[in-house]
Amino acid sequence: MFSRIGQIIFDHEAVLEASDFKMGIEIEMNRVDKRGHLSREPYPAAVGDQAQNPWLTNDFLSTMSEIVTPAADNATDAMHYLYSINTALRTALAPGEYLWPMSMPPILPDDPHDLPIAATTPEKREYFDHWLERHRPSEGTPQGAHINLSINQNVIKLLSQELALSEKAVKNHLYKTLAQGFIRYRWVITYLFGASPVAEANFYGPDQQPFDHPVRSIRQSHRYGLGNDFIADYTSVETYARKIQEAVDAGELLKPTDYHGSVRFKGADEMKDLAIEGAKYLELRMLDLDPTSSIGIRTGTIRPIRLLAGYFLMSPAINDRDVNDVLKRADQMNGEVAEEMPTERTQYYEEARAFIERLQQFVNQIQAGPEYQEILYDFEYRINHPETTPSGRLVEKLHNGSLVDYAMRKAIKYQEGAQQALKPFHGFEENNGNLSADLLAKELFGGSWRVNYHE
Repeated sequence: MFSRIGQIIFDHEAVLEASDFKMGIEIEMNRVDKRGHLSREPYPAAVGDQAQNPWLTNDFLSTMSEIVTPAADNATDAMHYLYSINTALRTALAPGEYLWPMSMPPILPDDPHDLPIAATTPEKREYFDHWLERHRPSEGTPQGAHINLSINQNVIKLLSQELALSEKAVKNHLYKTLAQGFIRYRWVITYLFGASPVAEANFYGPDQQPFDHPVRSIRQSHRYGLGNDFIADYTSVETYARKIQEAVDAGELLKPTDYHGSVRFKGADEMKDLAIEGAKYLELRMLDLDPTSSIGIRTGTIRPIRLLAGYFLMSPAINDRDVNDVLKRADQMNGEVAEEMPTERTQYYEEARAFIERLQQFVNQIQAGPEYQEILYDFEYRINHPETTPSGRLVEKLHNGSLVDYAMRKAIKYQEGAQQALKPFHGFEENNGNLSADLLAKELFGGSWRVNYHE
């Protein structure tokens, strides 16, 4: 059933635009040596300065490369940005250096104090020093894929006119609805795309009990996933911003980015500004890296995410009075699904089938193309055959409880593929890699792939 907003979108034949999100992608990958240990090589000089290159930086570890694409007009362009920047990074690596394709980290040092903590700026080092006072060092080492979604401006204008509301009010409502939907059904995404069944050597601390079986996603689990005790309030964008700022002021969070929720409202550096200006895009943080893709995420994952976003956008938001209870229950479900044996049927099998049926009704209502029917067939098959999920398939690749051999075969294969590029990208060597989005597009593609970028 469409919400009032969904009906307006449908009646004005704007369904296609409502599903055509502007998109940016962020991928974290560790640099490793041939044994599957963290690399001891410095940040690759050929990709500029890690403190100045906005498209290739690092995260918690100096070996943890983070690829950030510009906001592209569509998913296809975002994926081509990602592929091209990923190739640029690979061709800049030192001999014998590779990109680790898994979400759970490679083999870590015996002594956690030997982890190469990133210190690109004094401010970043100070933040991580404070963070380490509250967390295990290895807790910051898992990696993932983040997707940034921005709603089509034409849809916002249409709804603003039809509902006689400001564009800010419309955007905040839409992003709130999207956030609630993705958090509410995060457990489905964890089931379908979870890909971190085991941890490698030295991830667990001496006082921690490892899982006694492979799971769907250690990275998304309650026991070992990155997070904190603070729980955001998604009743509204304003409430979200206020609660996070209060947590920072009370010392519960070090700063707003210390909130590692699966969904974050974005659009302003300061929480007080987010409350005033409103959300401009949504950051989805619940996807594990997919080791079957050289870039960490498959086009076959992006399309389902767009389908889910379109469905949530045109469906009713949760009643304000029920938001916290519903999302608390959803978080519990996600934790349980994340820790299930990946080759066994989920305990929420019936709920998963019911959700897929609702998606099928939605696809039929909007008369989406055959590619979306194929997505749902694939979803249904994975629900009925859990061994075909990413984590289910990875279980088959385990050797003595480890995925190092499998991961390194993939890493070497992807590295060899990148090194065969006829025209390696050298544009990051100038200006320390600090290129504008327009110049990046021109330098990266040079006519071989046309992207439409608008500031």
